[in-house]
Amino acid sequence: MSTNNNNSNNKLQKPRFNFTWLYILLIAGLAFMIFTRHDTSASRSVDYTTFKEFVNKGYVADVTVNKDNNTLTLAIDSKHEKQVFGAVSKNKKPARIKVEFGSIDNLESYLDAQNKEGNFKGKVTYERDNDFFTNLLWNFAPLVIIILIWFFIMRGMGGGGFMGGAGNIFSVGKSKAQLFEKDDKNSPQITFKDVAGQAGAKQEVQEIVDFLKKPEKYTNLGGKIPKGALLVGPPGTGKTLLAKAVAGEAGVPFFSMSGSEFVEMFVGVGASRVRDLFQQAKAKAPCIIFIDEIDAIGRARSKTAAMGGNDERESTLNQLLTEMDGFGTNSGIIILAATNRADILDGALLRAGRFDRQIHVDLPDLNERKEIFMVHLKPLKIDETVEVAQLARQTPGFSGADIANVCNEAALIAARNNKEWVDKQCFLDAVDRIIGGLEKKTKLLTAHEKRTIALHEAGHATISWFLEYANPLVKVTIVPRGQALGAAWYMPEERQISTKEEILDDICATLGGRAAEELFTGRISTGAMNDLEKVTKRAYGMIAYAGMGDKLPNLCYYDNQEYQFSKPYSDKTAEAIDEEVRTLIAGEYERAKKVLLEHKDGHAQLAQRLIEKEVIFAEDLEDIFGKRPWTSRTDEILASNAEDEQKEGEQPSSGTDHKKENEEIIRQKIVQAVLEKAEKAKENGQDSDNPPSDKPTETDKPKET
Repeated sequence: MSTNNNNSNNKLQKPRFNFTWLYILLIAGLAFMIFTRHDTSASRSVDYTTFKEFVNKGYVADVTVNKDNNTLTLAIDSKHEKQVFGAVSKNKKPARIKVEFGSIDNLESYLDAQNKEGNFKGKVTYERDNDFFTNLLWNFAPLVIIILIWFFIMRGMGGGGFMGGAGNIFSVGKSKAQLFEKDDKNSPQITFKDVAGQAGAKQEVQEIVDFLKKPEKYTNLGGKIPKGALLVGPPGTGKTLLAKAVAGEAGVPFFSMSGSEFVEMFVGVGASRVRDLFQQAKAKAPCIIFIDEIDAIGRARSKTAAMGGNDERESTLNQLLTEMDGFGTNSGIIILAATNRADILDGALLRAGRFDRQIHVDLPDLNERKEIFMVHLKPLKIDETVEVAQLARQTPGFSGADIANVCNEAALIAARNNKEWVDKQCFLDAVDRIIGGLEKKTKLLTAHEKRTIALHEAGHATISWFLEYANPLVKVTIVPRGQALGAAWYMPEERQISTKEEILDDICATLGGRAAEELFTGRISTGAMNDLEKVTKRAYGMIAYAGMGDKLPNLCYYDNQEYQFSKPYSDKTAEAIDEEVRTLIAGEYERAKKVLLEHKDGHAQLAQRLIEKEVIFAEDLEDIFGKRPWTSRTDEILASNAEDEQKEGEQPSSGTDHKKENEEIIRQKIVQAVLEKAEKAKENGQDSDNPPSDKPTETDKPKET
């Protein structure tokens, strides 16, 4: 969304008058009138006898008589304030005292007599109460104050006015959906070209856009476009980005709303907002409604009251189900929704006729990660040492958001080190930073602890080097990083399925650290806690879920029901699962010991090199153990695919064209970097006849600690 357009629109808007101060003044005025409806200027009250004494002594300056409530207010002469009050008042006005009297006739006779005697020479004034105004004020002022307090509560909830606006009393049930029109400058400017990878998901949502643009193409054949599509996938895979691309390319009104925006503190508001949303959409049809994080209102309804059902959320869901496919029809309205928790959604919401399609937006594979890297590398000034394919290999399991974070982190590292280009080492450090955490070289370690950590990490590296299905090693370090005292980075194989042998090799390599500690130090430490956690989960997954056990073969005890609190097997079966897991882990632990004893000398050399250098790479293992006897499965697949593409000579598709366009941009950046380095070398007095080499310089190579 364009921020500049928003700022320019805000500048053009006329400033709105802030009524807050007006309301505050109104409340203050009402309070003042309430508390000052009687004469509060009197400093104290005295009885009628004392009043007569003051008059006889000549203390009274003037008298104000109220015939309605038989009270009078007398003003004490400033000359006699000390005799009456014990001190002289600092105020310029005379002090006043309130008195209640019985008969107005007797009072007037008394004042006339004292006036003739010369004791009272002041002025007598008469006043009356405004009964109508007083009664009106006392009857309606509390109601006005209550209404104003309620207004301020509603204004704080939604930011609207009293009678109009999004957060006022009378529009609390209105939809908060954001509408994007075709020619709206604030609409998302993202297209499908900006979405790298996810070819299958893009194809399915592109069909929805194509139907809205050319409906006769489908209706002439008797087909109907799906009423709804649910984007399902892990966080950060691009579900909301796909929705933005649909909004940018559909050319029809696009309503965007989050599932949590239906929820409010008032009962019935969620259902009211659903009705209002679809009412607005019908007026704009054909259109698209996008509900992000729909699991906020689409959670499965409880079957019993004991499960703690939420009536407000369930009524909102019921209204949504009715609007999507109920007795009435909503032709021309297509529902898009996104969630990463499809397993907890209500079954009625997922049925055909509501969400006809579930579009799975999975984590990107190797080729898709390469495409995503190309998109995020465009704005960066990258060095010629950067290899996109290598970066994609080193980030298995990364989502699109994670890859964007890697590129940004690499740029920050380059700026921190005062580099002019983002080189390969910056990306390696960025991946290490995200996976392992920040390096903690200041953490104090004894020589014995350092040797134990080196033996542990060397055990992982040695076993993974000699096992056929273990992942190839990239780097091993004993520098503390995050919560770990040491770490090993591998080049994971791209597998769609895993065999029993592959899982066992992985477990064996993970147990190599604990096995090395026991063999070569005679003790075990807490450094293998994370390894043991991974191994235990993997082993239980093999036995209880994948059916790979010897005693319990071909049985799966996995149950994905939300409210399933009981185990789907007996206690005797649970004991059998526990026993088989213990047997499996113990067997792989003994196998790890056997491999380490066979390569005892090489392991000792590797541990010593780790102690000296703190960081070693795959080249160090090849120098000690020789070339790895097993080739990478992923390298074989990539080489085979390259040969097939070369033989077939197929015409590139639009997606391939876009990928080649990205590769060309990156290649041009690399050439530009090489040329600029050559010019700098020439300025520094180097021989201009020697062309710059494509190989990284010494400063570009990864530094070893």
